[in-house]
Amino acid sequence: AAAQLRADYYAGVCPSLEAIVRSSVKQSMVKSPISAPATLRLFFHDCAATGCDASVMIISSTGDDENANDYTLKLEGFQTILDAKAAVDSDPQCRYKVSCADIIALATRESVSQSGGPNYTVELGRYDGRKSMDRSVRLPHPGDNLDNLNAFFSTLGLSQTDMIALSALQVATPWARRTAASSSTGSVVTTRA
Repeated sequence: AAAQLRADYYAGVCPSLEAIVRSSVKQSMVKSPISAPATLRLFFHDCAATGCDASVMIISSTGDDENANDYTLKLEGFQTILDAKAAVDSDPQCRYKVSCADIIALATRESVSQSGGPNYTVELGRYDGRKSMDRSVRLPHPGDNLDNLNAFFSTLGLSQTDMIALSALQVATPWARRTAASSSTGSVVTTRA
């Protein structure tokens, strides 16, 4: 059965879900300035592989999971999600009631929003995947030309504008500029523009 997504999916069982995830992501961003872009990349990777089902978080005992090869996913993205999941599950009202897939979607929105990007509504009610296989990963190749990139993003239902926005978020956001500037001075900047 397909999930019926809606913004108030957890209103009756975990009414403080968004506030919990927001606070957890804020803490992650203070710990590491790359947690926001790492979380966005993790979400994109998850959705591009088998749909937004958190299968990217599964580690297969056979080593044939979505992380078997080097897809340049940063540990900070995984840690942001693990911390948010732990925070949600620490609330007795929410414990074990929220899918990891929805936590990834919310944490990504918070990462974007808290970095100065848009704050948008996230529809909830995703089911968690049960398996993760390397052969399900479909990502563009770094050497792809514009036509190949447009074709790839089109298979995901995304436009060239979406592709440009996703790519630019990794380098053109206020937190990326501050991180680059603070790297040259040796200081760590954790405030939001």
